Amino acid sequence: MATTDRQATALALAHALSAAERGLAVIPLSRTKLPALRSPHRDEPARGGPPCHGACGRPGHGVYDATTDPGRVRALFAAAPWATGYGIACGLPPYHLIGVDLDTKSGTDSAAALRELALRHLFTIPETVVVLTPSGGRHLWLSGPPDTVVPNSAGRLAPGIDIRGAGGYLVGPGSRTERGVYTVAPGTARLPPAPCPPALLRLLVPPPRSSHPAPTAPGDQGHGLVHFVLCAHEGQRNTRLFWAACRAYENGLGPALADALTEAARTTGLAEREARATIASAARMTGHQGR
Repeated sequence: MATTDRQATALALAHALSAAERGLAVIPLSRTKLPALRSPHRDEPARGGPPCHGACGRPGHGVYDATTDPGRVRALFAAAPWATGYGIACGLPPYHLIGVDLDTKSGTDSAAALRELALRHLFTIPETVVVLTPSGGRHLWLSGPPDTVVPNSAGRLAPGIDIRGAGGYLVGPGSRTERGVYTVAPGTARLPPAPCPPALLRLLVPPPRSSHPAPTAPGDQGHGLVHFVLCAHEGQRNTRLFWAACRAYENGLGPALADALTEAARTTGLAEREARATIASAARMTGHQGR
């Protein structure tokens, strides 16, 4: 192994042990940002049962190998001497970490998209750990409640914003990849992951599915959403319209209510063009664009 690779592995192990000391469960990663250890079941015939996830006791199960035990961390890195980075498992105690990945490769301004979401849904991103990626992106570390499972998603929240939740992992600061080194933004290294704002958490967690949904009265529900927009005061017209349009699309009423919501917004003083743009944004946000 080249000296530079040995140095990168030693540094990655040191950073991983430091993260584990803070209560963050870690695994070794290769330069490709993938788990460094291959599955021990790769040459076994396909099984019909559930995936192993480490029940066999052997390493190589990706994020399910993640641990805070320093002896176990060292053993994982000893089994993967080519590792040059480490991953931090999300969704585990004590932080129940949620990673907000603001990507730059999509060509969209993901930071602006997050600011727009914060404005529309009335939340503020708290001061928290920020990790800078080699490609110019940012990872925001947030802490979730222990009784809430946040799923992984890519672009569902907004274009260019990926979410790392339960079963996912974040590349830890100090990791060296093919693109470069992940670093902590100045002034955030010693911060704990801040609690995820409740309004943002509601956007990250899918609504519960019921096998026997209660019948709804579309007319009454639509009237309530229109009334919600009509009651908007200056400074909250766009936010209320966006919220109402999102609820309309989520309940299958979007196309039917679009004109009524637009007219309600115009009544409050919002320009028709801006109102329709806001409704179109709600359609995109809820995955109903072009439907």
